[in-house]
Amino acid sequence: MSDQQREFDVIVYGASGFVGALVARYLAEHAPEGARLALGGRSAAKLEGLGLGLPVVVADADDTEALTTMAGRARVVVTTVGPYAKYGRALARACAENGTDYVDLTGEVLFARDSIDENHETARRTGARIVHSCGFDSIPSDIGVHVLHEQVSRDGAGELTDTTLVVTSMRGGVSGGTIDSMRHQVDVMKKDTRLRKIGASPYSLSPDRSAEPDLGRQPDMLTLPGSEVDPSVRGHLAPFVMASYNTRVVRRSNALRGWAYGRGFRYREVMRVKSSLAATIVKTGMNALVIGFAVPPLRFVLDRFLPAPGAGPSEDTQRNGHFTMDLFTTTTSGARYRARVKAKGDPGYAATAVMLGESALALAFDTDELPKVEGGVLTPATAIGNALVTRLRNAGFEITAERA
Repeated sequence: MSDQQREFDVIVYGASGFVGALVARYLAEHAPEGARLALGGRSAAKLEGLGLGLPVVVADADDTEALTTMAGRARVVVTTVGPYAKYGRALARACAENGTDYVDLTGEVLFARDSIDENHETARRTGARIVHSCGFDSIPSDIGVHVLHEQVSRDGAGELTDTTLVVTSMRGGVSGGTIDSMRHQVDVMKKDTRLRKIGASPYSLSPDRSAEPDLGRQPDMLTLPGSEVDPSVRGHLAPFVMASYNTRVVRRSNALRGWAYGRGFRYREVMRVKSSLAATIVKTGMNALVIGFAVPPLRFVLDRFLPAPGAGPSEDTQRNGHFTMDLFTTTTSGARYRARVKAKGDPGYAATAVMLGESALALAFDTDELPKVEGGVLTPATAIGNALVTRLRNAGFEITAERA
């Protein structure tokens, strides 16, 4: 079926949920005139209750037939229904089979790995772009390295080598959906040694692990002085909670591009803190959180205090949130480069609604500006690339890259 025969340009699936409603409202306000938008979910009454006046498509997450029908009606499906390992596999598969572009917010390495194995070849055949992780996981990381590489290439300065993303500043609420995804992954990996190994591998999302260069250990739980990354970085650096997922997405982008960033490209993510003690506390706390989810008595206590799925921060928190991510690299010619991705709005909610919404709009309306790929399970950089950079800049994001 051609795009012209599709009933809708974009369907937002899960539009009655907290994040889904933010994305639906963003698209209703920012989609081009004449865009054919629709809302998807399991309850027509809740979808209509959003008051957006858009058509409604009813489909339950475990109703394969309904999801397949929905996918066939749209050019692009946006889904915010997670944890994706529980609720997302059938929809991703339906989109791959129908040649329908797909974007989501997953930060679940096991789901993404399963989707690659199940859908990549099908999507290549149908031309569908299945694009996971189009929110705070993992657009700042993936697009940040993308623009860094683009600038280095324009300058003829060689390939990227050691590259580090530093979360310079960040303010926002804690996502109940992200917490629920972490719980689910811990539950699954606790029962299966093979899945634990996949989750721990730095190349867990690579198209062909055996083809990856041997670059030694690439740990995520790092504490180090900022000067080790770049002379301009002050203070101490602690582990970043999303590094164990974002780094895998960026490495997949490099591999899908034939290692265009460089065969010696090493990538890590950290966050800036005020002291070495703070860095140690962050590292200890992150390890304790994982252990807490794995041990039933501790998990019961955590569940009483952590936000529930579907909950989100207040409008003030969303509006006053922000993030700044700085990326530093040294090229094979010895040149130093720096990139920045910065935006206003709570990273996991207000800013994520922009990133996910603009990803969908780019796939639907910027066909001529998209990277020339056959389709497949892709990344934001390899599926949308500069079309997304342009859209995000126009939406108020600061995205820059320059020689240091």
